[in-house]
Amino acid sequence: MVTIRHGGNIRRPTSQETHRVCLIMTRLSLIFLSLAFCLCLPSSGSAAETNAPNRRPVRRARVVMVQAPNATVTFNPQPEKIPPMIQRGLTNLTGRATPKDAWLSLISTQDTIGLKVCSAPGPTSGTRPAVVEAVVKSLLAAGLPPKQIVVWDKHLSDLRQAKFFDLAERYGVRVAGAAEAGYDEKVYYPMALIGQLVWGDLEFGKKGEGIGRNSYFSRLVTQQITKVVNITPLLNHNLVGVSGALWGLAMSSVDNTLRFENDPDRLASAVPEILVRPIIDDRIALGDRVALNIVDALICQYQGEEQTMLHFSVELNQLWFSTDAVALDVLSAQEIDRQRKASKALEVKTNLELYQNAALLEIGVGDARNIDVTRLP
Repeated sequence: MVTIRHGGNIRRPTSQETHRVCLIMTRLSLIFLSLAFCLCLPSSGSAAETNAPNRRPVRRARVVMVQAPNATVTFNPQPEKIPPMIQRGLTNLTGRATPKDAWLSLISTQDTIGLKVCSAPGPTSGTRPAVVEAVVKSLLAAGLPPKQIVVWDKHLSDLRQAKFFDLAERYGVRVAGAAEAGYDEKVYYPMALIGQLVWGDLEFGKKGEGIGRNSYFSRLVTQQITKVVNITPLLNHNLVGVSGALWGLAMSSVDNTLRFENDPDRLASAVPEILVRPIIDDRIALGDRVALNIVDALICQYQGEEQTMLHFSVELNQLWFSTDAVALDVLSAQEIDRQRKASKALEVKTNLELYQNAALLEIGVGDARNIDVTRLP
């Protein structure tokens, strides 16, 4: 795209202008997708009743919330309380009699399971090691070899300070950083907006046309991990509501993410598109590899993002389970907003368009009215 000025001079667009056009095109595509879906619905009245069997069924999601009194004491998880919560959540969600059968309905013992955690906030506000430890023990009991279990996040340094290396040593499982694993130059998410590359990004230090337009997927997710279990904290994100399953998985799996991180509109477009981008044989997307999502809702921190702020936190003593990441993120954002209002904390305006876009791309259910919640006290 070029602009011809008076006198015949040609001005090339800035990256911001190009990105603005791409955002508009993405939104138009989503709008057309919504309109096409609506046009396919039967009309109201008797005609709708006559054609009822031909209606497209409403997609629904199921979420299981397990509560255990005193699962935390003064914001410290009680390790003995967590394994029964994992067992109850797994068996209830899958309808299987035992945790082993529940796991084997979601994964295979031949899989390499990536336990995706949120480690940057540390062991108190991020994914709590006690929860991951209970999941690891449950997977080992189901027959998974230790070396086929990988606790991972974007950076090894975050995993170390969050105490996941200690956990790995106790059980013989692996710890991996997506950045340290290197990036796959054949698998990437393209976007016209040129990013500010940092050390560790695949194209950092390179020069030439097109440099900085791609976000490359980590070899950890394209070549090593075959199934993902998301374990995310109930932690606020100032731009998209929650530091949840969708945001965490997408932003940790690719490089060149600074161009998205500080703009809710860019995140709303990029996160769902990264998750549906094929990474294996042009047909298997990153989101297809997610077997289970768990929200570590032992504690809800409704303000502060990656900084531990216990004065903006409340003990819920819950774990949430679902195969639908969108549904969990939507409920998480609602709970964070509820706790913020209850405490009369400073209001934060968030953009929830990310979850609407994810629903349009059929990653999951974004309408809370279509989410069935089972609560296990």
